[in-house]
Amino acid sequence: MILAHAFGQRYDLPIPLLLFVLGGAVIVVVSFLFVMPRAVDADGSEGDTGTVTGTDNGTGTGTGTGTDHARDASFVGPFRPGGVVGVLALACLIWCGLAGAQESAENIVPTVFWVIVWIAVPLSCGLIGDWTRPVNPFAFVAGLADRPALRAALLGGPQTVTWPRWLGWWPAVALFFCTACGELIFNQTATLPANTALALLIYAVVSAVAGLVFGRAWLERGELFSVLLSTWGKLGYFRFGAPGRRGLAGGLDGGFEASASRITFVLLLLVSVNFDGLLATPAWSRWEKGLPGGLESHTALLEEFRTVTFLALALMIAVLFGAFAFAAGRAGRQQATFAGALTGLLPSLLPIAFGYLLAHNLQYLLVNGQLLFPLIGNPLGSESWPIHLPYPFSEDYEVRPHFLPSAVYWYVSVVVIIAVHVIAVVLAHRHLGRHGSDRQAARASEYPWLVAMVAYTMLSLWLIAQPLVNDTPADSTPSAPSTPSATSRILQ
Repeated sequence: MILAHAFGQRYDLPIPLLLFVLGGAVIVVVSFLFVMPRAVDADGSEGDTGTVTGTDNGTGTGTGTGTDHARDASFVGPFRPGGVVGVLALACLIWCGLAGAQESAENIVPTVFWVIVWIAVPLSCGLIGDWTRPVNPFAFVAGLADRPALRAALLGGPQTVTWPRWLGWWPAVALFFCTACGELIFNQTATLPANTALALLIYAVVSAVAGLVFGRAWLERGELFSVLLSTWGKLGYFRFGAPGRRGLAGGLDGGFEASASRITFVLLLLVSVNFDGLLATPAWSRWEKGLPGGLESHTALLEEFRTVTFLALALMIAVLFGAFAFAAGRAGRQQATFAGALTGLLPSLLPIAFGYLLAHNLQYLLVNGQLLFPLIGNPLGSESWPIHLPYPFSEDYEVRPHFLPSAVYWYVSVVVIIAVHVIAVVLAHRHLGRHGSDRQAARASEYPWLVAMVAYTMLSLWLIAQPLVNDTPADSTPSAPSTPSATSRILQ
């Protein structure tokens, strides 16, 4: 059995955890003190002197409606080789999941989807840009169905149905929430090969029908992987045809659409990893064991409780960040609404979500990713599989969960978390500097958001540390090795 995050023995810090947490907060504050004196021009560039210009009357909505869409859908024509390869790979995964062994660690489907597609691919898009567009099989089948002649034959007319304004990005939000719940809450059911394969098959059919009915709008606002990976791709260095300048975080220049559904989707990227981190803490495990009525022993009730907690956490983070964003807008004498203020600062939260995704899943990827070696040699996990590949693509390969010490993951996580919060401070400085009514007001508007960034840095470091370290000095008596609680995602 491979545990979801494959945490090894706990690591004794050389100094108390509190000092690491406070140190991270200090670095964020210092970065703020460094960038605050730098004036921001209307185009977002910085300079040492000058005044704030181009304030757009202080609305600060940051809508970015002209560029905040999933993709240029021109690549999804019927003869694109990348799309054909993607569909063939999807078909192979579905076949393996339905026909192969139902032990999650012996079938290739759970590892490919839950480790590679759901974690590794988004991280790669956040680094280099959304490279997945030509090979996304769900976008490809939607593009195949998006044909006027087919609509005329099946729906009675060649025109697509107009995407309702009220629908916004809610289909992508609902799909992401359901998939995240499968990963974090219903994992012992969702990671079964047949269940994962069946879900992929159903979703491919849904995507084809939605492409037939709505056309390109489905790819821009509804199709989960198009929206998810293009959102992460806004951080990546290369644009791959997407709008924005080349360079890290270049796609964030256009901002996000100021709608509740778009705000919710972006915040869920952050909240889902926060919730995963919360479930991995010993404190949460102890709290669940103390719930009244023996809730921990009733799987269905416990899953419902965690689902409600997930929703409550998402709402709480939205309210808290929205409140600080609104306070920042007021301090800058902007006239932004609650949603407009939060939308304007939403680009500064995306690097934090990416950093936390990387820090929280680094060990999970490096350990569970090793399962791919023997699974490539026997993707169905069948004893009668006729093809025999040499080591490491054979059953002789053994996963090495402790090939790196926990200290490595801890220090990498610390660096990543602090770095992305510094980047967030810089992005927020540029936004608030552009939209303050004057330079003094722009500076004043940065303080509320700085408080939010410092508090979130400390919380992130604490959450990252809980499954990995003991909050004791190195010369103290070490505790016994720790095993992740049953709340962790499990590949059996």
